[in-house]
Amino acid sequence: MTSIKEQAAISRLLSFLQDWDNAGKVARSHILNTFIETNQGKTAPELEQEFSQGASLFLNDSHVSGLGNWANGVPSCGKRIQETRELELINLVWNMLCLSNRYLIEFLEVGGVLTLLEILGLEKIKEEDKKESIRLLQVIANSGRKYKELICESYGVRSIAEFLAKSKSEETQEEVQILLDSLVHGNPKYQNQVYKGLIALLPCASPKAQQLSLQTLRTAQSIVGTTHPSIVDCVLKVLRTMHLEVQYEAIELIKDLVNYDVCQALLKGLVALLIPSVKETSKLQPKILNDSAVLQLTANLPVFLQQAAAAKAIGVLARSNTSIAEEMLHLRVVHSLMAAMGNTDHSNSQRQASLTLEYFVQMFPVVEEHVRRSMGEELYELFLSNAEDLYMKIDSIQADILAANKVNVSKALSISGVSYSNMSFYLGPCGEDQLAYTTYFQKEGSEGKE
Repeated sequence: MTSIKEQAAISRLLSFLQDWDNAGKVARSHILNTFIETNQGKTAPELEQEFSQGASLFLNDSHVSGLGNWANGVPSCGKRIQETRELELINLVWNMLCLSNRYLIEFLEVGGVLTLLEILGLEKIKEEDKKESIRLLQVIANSGRKYKELICESYGVRSIAEFLAKSKSEETQEEVQILLDSLVHGNPKYQNQVYKGLIALLPCASPKAQQLSLQTLRTAQSIVGTTHPSIVDCVLKVLRTMHLEVQYEAIELIKDLVNYDVCQALLKGLVALLIPSVKETSKLQPKILNDSAVLQLTANLPVFLQQAAAAKAIGVLARSNTSIAEEMLHLRVVHSLMAAMGNTDHSNSQRQASLTLEYFVQMFPVVEEHVRRSMGEELYELFLSNAEDLYMKIDSIQADILAANKVNVSKALSISGVSYSNMSFYLGPCGEDQLAYTTYFQKEGSEGKE
Protein backbone atom coordinates (compact mmCIF):
# COMPACT_ATOMS: atom_id res chain seq x y z
CA MET A 1 0.00 0.00 0.00
CA THR A 2 1.44 3.34 -1.05
CA SER A 3 1.94 6.15 1.40
CA ILE A 4 0.24 9.51 1.19
CA LYS A 5 3.55 11.08 -0.07
CA GLU A 6 3.87 8.47 -2.80
CA GLN A 7 0.25 8.95 -3.85
CA ALA A 8 0.84 12.70 -4.08
CA ALA A 9 3.97 12.14 -6.20
CA ILE A 10 2.09 9.81 -8.55
CA SER A 11 -0.68 12.37 -8.86
CA ARG A 12 1.85 15.11 -9.71
CA LEU A 13 3.45 12.88 -12.33
CA LEU A 14 0.15 11.97 -14.02
CA SER A 15 -0.94 15.59 -14.01
CA PHE A 16 2.40 16.66 -15.43
CA LEU A 17 2.34 14.09 -18.24
CA GLN A 18 -1.27 14.94 -19.10
CA ASP A 19 -0.44 18.65 -19.32
CA TRP A 20 2.55 17.83 -21.53
CA ASP A 21 0.58 15.58 -23.89
CA ASN A 22 -2.15 18.17 -24.33
CA ALA A 23 0.20 21.13 -24.76
CA GLY A 24 1.25 22.78 -28.01
CA LYS A 25 4.75 24.05 -28.80
CA VAL A 26 4.38 27.30 -26.89
CA ALA A 27 2.85 25.62 -23.85
CA ARG A 28 5.54 22.93 -23.85
CA SER A 29 8.13 25.67 -23.88
CA HIS A 30 6.58 27.11 -20.72
CA ILE A 31 6.43 23.64 -19.14
CA LEU A 32 10.14 23.13 -19.81
CA ASN A 33 10.91 26.51 -18.28
CA THR A 34 8.92 25.63 -15.17
CA PHE A 35 10.55 22.20 -15.00
CA ILE A 36 14.04 23.76 -15.10
CA GLU A 37 13.24 26.41 -12.49
CA THR A 38 11.73 23.88 -10.12
CA ASN A 39 14.36 21.17 -10.46
CA GLN A 40 17.59 23.07 -11.08
CA GLY A 41 20.36 21.53 -8.99
CA LYS A 42 18.49 18.36 -8.11
CA THR A 43 20.13 14.97 -8.48
CA ALA A 44 18.67 11.99 -10.34
CA PRO A 45 17.45 10.28 -7.10
CA GLU A 46 15.76 13.52 -6.00
CA LEU A 47 13.97 13.80 -9.31
CA GLU A 48 12.82 10.20 -9.09
CA GLN A 49 11.44 10.83 -5.63
CA GLU A 50 9.70 13.98 -6.83
CA PHE A 51 8.00 12.06 -9.66
CA SER A 52 7.48 8.75 -7.88
CA GLN A 53 10.17 6.85 -9.84
CA GLY A 54 8.69 8.05 -13.12
CA ALA A 55 10.89 10.98 -14.07
CA SER A 56 12.31 9.06 -17.01
CA LEU A 57 8.86 9.04 -18.66
CA PHE A 58 9.06 12.81 -18.88
CA LEU A 59 12.69 12.77 -19.97
CA ASN A 60 12.03 10.26 -22.74
CA ASP A 61 9.06 12.15 -24.10
CA SER A 62 9.99 15.76 -23.59
CA HIS A 63 13.48 16.41 -22.38
CA VAL A 64 15.52 14.87 -25.16
CA SER A 65 12.95 15.58 -27.86
CA GLY A 66 12.88 19.20 -26.70
CA LEU A 67 16.66 19.32 -26.90
CA GLY A 68 16.56 17.88 -30.41
CA ASN A 69 13.93 20.33 -31.58
CA TRP A 70 15.88 23.23 -30.12
CA ALA A 71 19.08 22.08 -31.84
CA ASN A 72 17.32 21.90 -35.18
CA GLY A 73 15.86 25.36 -34.73
CA VAL A 74 12.17 24.36 -34.81
CA PRO A 75 10.17 27.63 -34.91
CA SER A 76 7.53 28.25 -32.28
CA CYS A 77 5.08 31.10 -33.00
CA GLY A 78 7.72 33.02 -34.91
CA LYS A 79 10.41 32.47 -32.28
CA ARG A 80 13.11 29.84 -32.05
CA ILE A 81 12.59 27.17 -29.43
CA GLN A 82 15.98 28.11 -28.03
CA GLU A 83 14.08 30.70 -25.98
CA THR A 84 13.20 27.78 -23.66
CA ARG A 85 16.45 28.47 -21.82
CA GLU A 86 18.37 25.76 -23.59
CA LEU A 87 21.54 26.21 -21.55
CA GLU A 88 19.78 25.40 -18.28
CA LEU A 89 18.11 22.45 -19.98
CA ILE A 90 21.45 20.97 -21.05
CA ASN A 91 22.94 21.66 -17.63
CA LEU A 92 20.08 19.78 -16.01
CA VAL A 93 20.58 16.75 -18.25
CA TRP A 94 24.31 16.84 -17.56
CA ASN A 95 23.69 16.84 -13.80
CA MET A 96 21.41 13.81 -14.09
CA LEU A 97 23.69 11.85 -16.40
CA CYS A 98 26.60 12.33 -14.01
CA LEU A 99 24.69 10.52 -11.29
CA SER A 100 22.49 8.00 -13.07
CA ASN A 101 23.47 5.34 -15.59
CA ARG A 102 19.76 4.70 -16.14
CA TYR A 103 19.14 8.19 -17.43
CA LEU A 104 22.28 7.93 -19.56
CA ILE A 105 20.98 4.82 -21.33
CA GLU A 106 17.59 6.39 -21.87
CA PHE A 107 19.21 9.54 -23.20
CA LEU A 108 21.24 7.52 -25.71
CA GLU A 109 18.29 5.39 -26.78
CA VAL A 110 16.43 8.44 -28.05
CA GLY A 111 19.40 9.70 -30.07
CA GLY A 112 21.15 11.85 -27.48
CA VAL A 113 24.64 11.42 -28.97
CA LEU A 114 23.59 12.38 -32.49
CA THR A 115 21.77 15.43 -31.14
CA LEU A 116 24.78 16.60 -29.15
CA LEU A 117 27.08 16.13 -32.14
CA GLU A 118 24.65 18.00 -34.37
CA ILE A 119 24.65 20.94 -31.95
CA LEU A 120 28.41 21.33 -32.47
CA GLY A 121 27.98 21.99 -36.18
CA LEU A 122 25.13 24.50 -36.05
CA GLU A 123 26.27 28.07 -36.71
CA LYS A 124 23.47 29.88 -34.86
CA ILE A 125 23.95 28.02 -31.60
CA LYS A 126 25.83 29.93 -28.89
CA GLU A 127 29.35 28.86 -27.93
CA GLU A 128 28.28 28.31 -24.33
CA ASP A 129 25.65 25.80 -25.42
CA LYS A 130 28.17 23.95 -27.57
CA LYS A 131 30.53 23.77 -24.61
CA GLU A 132 27.78 22.15 -22.55
CA SER A 133 27.25 19.63 -25.36
CA ILE A 134 30.95 18.79 -25.17
CA ARG A 135 30.66 18.32 -21.40
CA LEU A 136 27.72 15.96 -21.95
CA LEU A 137 29.79 14.00 -24.45
CA GLN A 138 32.58 13.83 -21.86
CA VAL A 139 30.15 12.25 -19.39
CA ILE A 140 29.07 9.74 -22.01
CA ALA A 141 32.64 8.89 -23.05
CA ASN A 142 33.76 8.47 -19.43
CA SER A 143 30.96 5.97 -18.81
CA GLY A 144 32.80 3.15 -20.54
CA ARG A 145 34.25 1.67 -23.72
CA LYS A 146 30.91 0.93 -25.41
CA TYR A 147 29.88 4.58 -25.01
CA LYS A 148 33.14 5.78 -26.55
CA GLU A 149 32.53 3.43 -29.45
CA LEU A 150 29.00 4.80 -29.85
CA ILE A 151 30.36 8.36 -30.17
CA CYS A 152 32.94 7.25 -32.74
CA GLU A 153 30.40 5.19 -34.70
CA SER A 154 28.25 8.32 -34.94
CA TYR A 155 31.05 10.12 -36.83
CA GLY A 156 31.80 11.88 -33.59
CA VAL A 157 35.55 12.25 -34.06
CA ARG A 158 35.08 14.27 -37.23
CA SER A 159 32.39 16.49 -35.68
CA ILE A 160 34.40 17.07 -32.52
CA ALA A 161 37.64 17.77 -34.41
CA GLU A 162 35.93 20.23 -36.75
CA PHE A 163 34.42 22.04 -33.78
CA LEU A 164 37.84 22.27 -32.10
CA ALA A 165 39.28 23.87 -35.24
CA LYS A 166 36.45 26.41 -35.55
CA SER A 167 35.80 27.29 -31.91
CA LYS A 168 36.73 30.82 -30.87
CA SER A 169 36.80 30.07 -27.14
CA GLU A 170 40.00 28.70 -25.65
CA GLU A 171 38.08 27.46 -22.62
CA THR A 172 35.76 25.47 -24.89
CA GLN A 173 38.70 24.16 -26.91
CA GLU A 174 40.28 22.85 -23.72
CA GLU A 175 37.05 21.00 -22.94
CA VAL A 176 37.23 19.43 -26.41
CA GLN A 177 40.79 18.31 -25.73
CA ILE A 178 39.61 16.53 -22.59
CA LEU A 179 36.96 14.74 -24.65
CA LEU A 180 39.42 13.67 -27.37
CA ASP A 181 41.87 12.46 -24.74
CA SER A 182 39.09 10.37 -23.21
CA LEU A 183 38.17 8.91 -26.61
CA VAL A 184 41.73 7.77 -27.30
CA HIS A 185 42.04 5.96 -23.94
CA GLY A 186 40.40 2.58 -23.47
CA ASN A 187 38.99 2.58 -26.98
CA PRO A 188 41.09 0.09 -28.99
CA LYS A 189 38.54 -0.27 -31.78
CA TYR A 190 38.58 3.44 -32.64
CA GLN A 191 41.83 4.79 -31.17
CA ASN A 192 43.36 4.96 -34.66
CA GLN A 193 40.40 7.01 -35.83
CA VAL A 194 41.01 9.54 -33.05
CA TYR A 195 44.75 9.51 -33.83
CA LYS A 196 44.14 10.29 -37.51
CA GLY A 197 41.61 12.96 -36.56
CA LEU A 198 44.24 14.72 -34.45
CA ILE A 199 46.74 14.63 -37.32
CA ALA A 200 44.09 16.11 -39.63
CA LEU A 201 43.73 19.03 -37.21
CA LEU A 202 47.36 20.14 -37.46
CA PRO A 203 46.97 22.32 -40.60
CA CYS A 204 43.99 24.23 -39.12
CA ALA A 205 44.09 28.00 -38.73
CA SER A 206 43.56 28.06 -34.95
CA PRO A 207 46.85 28.18 -32.97
CA LYS A 208 45.09 26.97 -29.82
CA ALA A 209 43.60 24.01 -31.68
CA GLN A 210 47.04 23.18 -33.07
CA GLN A 211 48.61 23.38 -29.63
CA LEU A 212 45.98 21.12 -28.02
CA SER A 213 46.06 18.66 -30.92
CA LEU A 214 49.83 18.33 -30.66
CA GLN A 215 49.59 17.73 -26.92
CA THR A 216 46.92 15.06 -27.35
CA LEU A 217 48.81 13.49 -30.26
CA ARG A 218 51.72 12.72 -27.96
CA THR A 219 49.39 10.68 -25.77
CA ALA A 220 47.65 9.09 -28.76
CA GLN A 221 50.97 8.16 -30.36
CA SER A 222 52.10 6.24 -27.30
CA ILE A 223 48.75 4.40 -27.17
CA VAL A 224 48.52 3.58 -30.87
CA GLY A 225 52.17 2.53 -31.03
CA THR A 226 52.51 2.86 -34.82
CA THR A 227 52.82 6.00 -36.91
CA HIS A 228 50.73 7.27 -39.78
CA PRO A 229 52.80 8.23 -42.88
CA SER A 230 51.29 11.73 -43.02
CA ILE A 231 52.37 12.72 -39.53
CA VAL A 232 55.90 13.76 -40.54
CA ASP A 233 54.80 16.23 -43.20
CA CYS A 234 52.00 17.62 -41.03
CA VAL A 235 54.23 18.20 -37.99
CA LEU A 236 57.00 19.80 -40.06
CA LYS A 237 54.50 22.21 -41.63
CA VAL A 238 53.35 23.26 -38.16
CA LEU A 239 56.88 24.65 -37.65
CA ARG A 240 55.85 27.55 -39.90
CA THR A 241 53.86 28.99 -37.02
CA MET A 242 54.77 32.28 -35.39
CA HIS A 243 53.22 31.09 -32.12
CA LEU A 244 55.95 29.86 -29.80
CA GLU A 245 53.59 27.73 -27.72
CA VAL A 246 52.62 25.79 -30.86
CA GLN A 247 56.25 25.46 -31.94
CA TYR A 248 57.16 24.12 -28.51
CA GLU A 249 54.49 21.40 -28.68
CA ALA A 250 55.55 20.48 -32.22
CA ILE A 251 59.16 20.01 -31.12
CA GLU A 252 58.04 17.96 -28.12
CA LEU A 253 56.11 15.66 -30.47
CA ILE A 254 59.12 15.45 -32.80
CA LYS A 255 61.22 14.32 -29.81
CA ASP A 256 58.76 11.46 -29.34
CA LEU A 257 58.52 10.57 -33.02
CA VAL A 258 62.26 9.92 -33.43
CA ASN A 259 61.66 6.77 -31.39
CA TYR A 260 59.41 5.35 -34.14
CA ASP A 261 59.88 4.14 -37.70
CA VAL A 262 59.53 7.67 -39.09
CA CYS A 263 62.80 8.77 -37.49
CA GLN A 264 64.84 8.80 -40.68
CA ALA A 265 62.16 10.64 -42.67
CA LEU A 266 61.77 13.15 -39.85
CA LEU A 267 65.49 13.92 -39.60
CA LYS A 268 65.83 14.18 -43.36
CA GLY A 269 62.85 16.54 -43.45
CA LEU A 270 64.24 18.78 -40.71
CA VAL A 271 67.62 19.12 -42.43
CA ALA A 272 65.90 19.88 -45.75
CA LEU A 273 64.01 22.76 -44.14
CA LEU A 274 67.29 24.53 -43.41
CA ILE A 275 67.59 25.30 -47.13
CA PRO A 276 64.26 26.61 -48.48
CA SER A 277 63.30 25.71 -52.03
CA VAL A 278 63.61 28.10 -54.96
CA LYS A 279 59.83 28.32 -55.12
CA GLU A 280 59.64 29.54 -51.52
CA THR A 281 62.52 32.04 -51.64
CA SER A 282 61.27 33.53 -54.91
CA LYS A 283 58.38 34.98 -52.94
CA LEU A 284 60.74 37.50 -51.36
CA GLN A 285 60.36 41.10 -52.42
CA PRO A 286 63.44 43.08 -53.62
CA LYS A 287 65.10 44.87 -50.75
CA ILE A 288 65.81 47.88 -52.97
CA LEU A 289 62.18 48.95 -52.51
CA ASN A 290 63.00 49.83 -48.90
CA ASP A 291 59.33 49.38 -48.06
CA SER A 292 58.97 48.75 -44.33
CA ALA A 293 55.81 46.70 -44.89
CA VAL A 294 57.67 44.50 -47.37
CA LEU A 295 60.59 44.07 -45.00
CA GLN A 296 58.20 43.06 -42.22
CA LEU A 297 56.59 40.49 -44.52
CA THR A 298 60.00 39.11 -45.39
CA ALA A 299 60.98 38.83 -41.73
CA ASN A 300 57.88 36.78 -40.97
CA LEU A 301 57.75 34.71 -44.14
CA PRO A 302 56.53 31.27 -43.02
CA VAL A 303 59.37 29.45 -44.76
CA PHE A 304 61.92 31.35 -42.67
CA LEU A 305 59.97 30.79 -39.47
CA GLN A 306 60.08 27.12 -40.40
CA GLN A 307 63.80 27.31 -41.14
CA ALA A 308 64.53 28.78 -37.71
CA ALA A 309 62.29 26.25 -35.95
CA ALA A 310 63.96 23.38 -37.81
CA ALA A 311 67.40 24.58 -36.71
CA LYS A 312 66.14 24.77 -33.13
CA ALA A 313 64.55 21.30 -33.31
CA ILE A 314 67.75 19.79 -34.72
CA GLY A 315 69.68 21.28 -31.80
CA VAL A 316 67.19 19.90 -29.28
CA LEU A 317 67.35 16.41 -30.82
CA ALA A 318 71.14 16.40 -31.15
CA ARG A 319 71.67 17.42 -27.55
CA SER A 320 69.23 14.79 -26.27
CA ASN A 321 70.62 11.86 -28.26
CA THR A 322 74.18 11.52 -29.56
CA SER A 323 73.17 8.79 -31.99
CA ILE A 324 70.71 11.16 -33.64
CA ALA A 325 73.40 13.85 -33.80
CA GLU A 326 75.73 11.38 -35.50
CA GLU A 327 73.02 10.35 -37.94
CA MET A 328 72.45 13.96 -38.97
CA LEU A 329 76.11 14.35 -39.88
CA HIS A 330 75.43 11.96 -42.74
CA LEU A 331 72.46 14.13 -43.75
CA ARG A 332 74.87 17.04 -44.32
CA VAL A 333 73.40 18.97 -41.42
CA VAL A 334 76.59 21.00 -40.95
CA HIS A 335 76.48 22.28 -44.52
CA SER A 336 72.78 23.17 -44.19
CA LEU A 337 73.20 24.89 -40.82
CA MET A 338 75.94 27.10 -42.23
CA ALA A 339 73.74 27.96 -45.21
CA ALA A 340 70.97 29.00 -42.82
CA MET A 341 73.47 31.15 -40.91
CA GLY A 342 73.95 33.11 -44.13
CA ASN A 343 70.27 34.04 -44.39
CA THR A 344 70.46 37.73 -43.61
CA ASP A 345 66.72 38.06 -44.25
CA HIS A 346 65.85 36.29 -41.00
CA SER A 347 67.98 36.85 -37.91
CA ASN A 348 66.36 34.08 -35.87
CA SER A 349 67.30 31.52 -38.53
CA GLN A 350 70.89 32.73 -38.23
CA ARG A 351 70.78 32.63 -34.44
CA GLN A 352 69.21 29.17 -34.08
CA ALA A 353 71.44 27.65 -36.77
CA SER A 354 74.54 29.14 -35.15
CA LEU A 355 73.66 27.76 -31.71
CA THR A 356 73.02 24.30 -33.13
CA LEU A 357 76.21 24.34 -35.20
CA GLU A 358 78.12 25.29 -32.05
CA TYR A 359 77.04 22.01 -30.46
CA PHE A 360 78.20 19.94 -33.45
CA VAL A 361 81.55 21.75 -33.49
CA GLN A 362 82.06 21.06 -29.79
CA MET A 363 81.01 17.41 -30.05
CA PHE A 364 82.74 16.23 -33.22
CA PRO A 365 86.37 17.07 -34.12
CA VAL A 366 85.73 16.38 -37.81
CA VAL A 367 83.03 19.06 -37.79
CA GLU A 368 85.30 21.55 -36.06
CA GLU A 369 87.98 20.97 -38.69
CA HIS A 370 85.68 21.47 -41.68
CA VAL A 371 83.85 24.46 -40.24
CA ARG A 372 87.11 26.25 -39.38
CA ARG A 373 88.49 25.66 -42.87
CA SER A 374 85.27 26.83 -44.56
CA MET A 375 84.76 29.93 -42.43
CA GLY A 376 88.32 31.15 -42.29
CA GLU A 377 90.11 32.13 -39.10
CA GLU A 378 88.53 35.56 -38.61
CA LEU A 379 84.92 34.41 -39.02
CA TYR A 380 85.57 31.23 -37.05
CA GLU A 381 86.96 33.19 -34.10
CA LEU A 382 83.86 35.40 -34.13
CA PHE A 383 81.74 32.25 -34.13
CA LEU A 384 83.63 30.72 -31.21
CA SER A 385 83.50 33.90 -29.14
CA ASN A 386 79.69 34.15 -29.18
CA ALA A 387 77.71 31.89 -31.48
CA GLU A 388 74.36 33.32 -30.40
CA ASP A 389 75.24 36.89 -31.37
CA LEU A 390 77.26 36.07 -34.48
CA TYR A 391 74.50 37.25 -36.82
CA MET A 392 74.88 40.81 -35.47
CA LYS A 393 78.62 40.92 -36.11
CA ILE A 394 79.08 39.45 -39.59
CA ASP A 395 79.16 41.56 -42.76
CA SER A 396 77.64 40.75 -46.15
CA ILE A 397 80.80 39.05 -47.43
CA GLN A 398 80.93 36.73 -44.43
CA ALA A 399 77.22 35.99 -44.85
CA ASP A 400 77.96 35.02 -48.46
CA ILE A 401 80.72 32.70 -47.29
CA LEU A 402 78.29 30.93 -44.98
CA ALA A 403 75.48 30.72 -47.55
CA ALA A 404 77.81 29.38 -50.25
CA ASN A 405 79.71 26.89 -48.08
CA LYS A 406 80.52 23.48 -49.55
CA VAL A 407 81.20 21.64 -46.31
CA ASN A 408 80.62 17.90 -46.71
CA VAL A 409 81.31 16.13 -43.44
CA SER A 410 79.46 13.02 -44.60
CA LYS A 411 81.85 12.68 -47.53
CA ALA A 412 84.82 13.05 -45.19
CA LEU A 413 83.40 10.35 -42.92
CA SER A 414 82.88 8.07 -45.90
CA ILE A 415 86.41 8.56 -47.21
CA SER A 416 88.01 8.03 -43.79
CA GLY A 417 85.88 4.96 -43.13
CA VAL A 418 84.59 6.45 -39.88
CA SER A 419 80.94 5.75 -39.11
CA TYR A 420 79.18 7.47 -36.23
CA SER A 421 75.85 5.73 -36.72
CA ASN A 422 74.51 2.33 -37.61
CA MET A 423 71.70 4.02 -39.56
CA SER A 424 73.90 6.30 -41.64
CA PHE A 425 73.42 6.88 -45.34
CA TYR A 426 74.94 9.31 -47.84
CA LEU A 427 72.69 11.91 -49.42
CA GLY A 428 75.12 12.96 -52.12
CA PRO A 429 76.06 16.44 -53.33
CA CYS A 430 73.83 19.44 -52.94
CA GLY A 431 70.93 19.68 -55.38
CA GLU A 432 69.48 22.39 -57.57
CA ASP A 433 67.57 24.00 -54.71
CA GLN A 434 70.78 24.55 -52.75
CA LEU A 435 72.56 26.05 -55.77
CA ALA A 436 69.67 28.41 -56.41
CA TYR A 437 69.42 29.28 -52.71
CA THR A 438 73.14 30.10 -52.58
CA THR A 439 72.98 32.12 -55.79
CA TYR A 440 70.04 34.10 -54.44
CA PHE A 441 71.81 35.17 -51.26
CA GLN A 442 75.06 35.90 -53.11
CA LYS A 443 73.07 38.20 -55.39
CA GLU A 444 71.37 39.83 -52.40
CA GLY A 445 74.74 40.38 -50.77
CA SER A 446 76.26 41.95 -53.87
CA GLU A 447 73.29 44.30 -54.18
CA GLY A 448 73.80 45.34 -50.60
CA LYS A 449 77.48 46.10 -51.23
CA GLU A 450 76.56 48.27 -54.22
